[in-house]
Amino acid sequence: MHFLSTYQRIISRLLLVSSLIVTGAMADEVIMPPAVANTASNNVPTVGPSRPKNIIIMIGDGMGPAYTTAYRYYKDNPDTEEIEQTVFDRLLVGMASTYPASVSGYVTDSAASATALSTGVKSYNGAIAVDTEKRPLTTLMEKAKALGLSTGVAVTSQVNHATPAAFLAHNESRSNYIDIAEAYLTSDADVILGGGQQYFTPTLLEQFSAKGYQHISEFSELASVTTPKVLGLFADVQLPWAINDKQAHKLSHMTQKALDLLSQNEQGFVLLVEGSLIDWAGHSNDIATAMGEMDEFASAIEVVEQFVRQSKDTLMVVTADHNTGGLSVGAHDKYEWHPEVLHKVKASPDVIATRAIAEDNWQPLTATLLGFTPNEAQYSQLQSARMQGNEPLSIALRKLIDIQSNTGWTSGGHTAMDVQVFAEGPGARLFSGHQDNIDIAIKMFSLLPQSVQTP
Repeated sequence: MHFLSTYQRIISRLLLVSSLIVTGAMADEVIMPPAVANTASNNVPTVGPSRPKNIIIMIGDGMGPAYTTAYRYYKDNPDTEEIEQTVFDRLLVGMASTYPASVSGYVTDSAASATALSTGVKSYNGAIAVDTEKRPLTTLMEKAKALGLSTGVAVTSQVNHATPAAFLAHNESRSNYIDIAEAYLTSDADVILGGGQQYFTPTLLEQFSAKGYQHISEFSELASVTTPKVLGLFADVQLPWAINDKQAHKLSHMTQKALDLLSQNEQGFVLLVEGSLIDWAGHSNDIATAMGEMDEFASAIEVVEQFVRQSKDTLMVVTADHNTGGLSVGAHDKYEWHPEVLHKVKASPDVIATRAIAEDNWQPLTATLLGFTPNEAQYSQLQSARMQGNEPLSIALRKLIDIQSNTGWTSGGHTAMDVQVFAEGPGARLFSGHQDNIDIAIKMFSLLPQSVQTP
């Protein structure tokens, strides 16, 4: 399949979706992708899942299966015999492969994977909603807009980072941040929330205002926003790490606000929510910070889960774009993992490093922030790293936390591991079992309204 043409891939996926839909037996409406609708037999039962009014796709960037496993044990109450379920355990329905177009091999980056999830087409690593010939591809958001739905994104990275970009723009390279920010002007998205202020020039912001957008830069201003359209840029680049911002729940608040605003459209909406910084922590092999980001993403999922249960007409699909870091829950031939160590870490390693460098009597401060006291040899290693600057000390602190918790990593990059798929709401069963990431997009496309709705 990896070497079939784009056209053959799409047709085969549409046929798969068609077979899933007509055997669903969940409601009274057939949802048939247009490309295969006319090929269906007249004898095929005309029952299937109802089409949702709203679709919410949530992406845990870099969130391979080891992350959700680690999170389960991280959240476990040690005072009970039972290991409690998390939201990921409740909503799990399937798995997905993530490989990019064959030109990029088997290990995807966020851009190629987001392109697959937003368009249903494989492309090369670095591609932003363009195919391997760098031609624009229709995105889920564009199709939704054409059908009269509202659209939005809420992310913890810069809003023009690879994943949201692949839903709202087209570009041959994810690195063209300024171009992508400018392209958002024509996306007509109703809600854009996250970081990335440094990429939006005063002139560009004026153009957004001229198109009717409210531009806000303080997170406290979000509560006063009552109508779309809104461009909320709350940091120069990324939002703060959740471990350093424990009570803020910024992604959860952005998610709730996006739901409130987009719900004002009676036609429905499509929303992307990304826990972007799970991936960033994974690249750094930073388990304490990663679990903080997982906790915040899980909280955002629970916000959406509650919305789905109340509205009854909303589908939520949660997945990851790829796996980052090759995380292992246990390492060094020891049959153990110690999440209790992570709960005691009071700040991200980069913040601990900054404070330790600024403090002459740095050892007691470091022990307090780590939540444990390093031994003499470990203090010696930290001192050597401290003399080299913030990044070497941050790395040393991360490795020390790994030792204490017995966490392992195989890479500072991505791996080709399959990722999990979680879903709830009308059409959720379509995402059961194994699928490819382009299948997820094609199924979401098939669940959109089939024509422009009029009041």
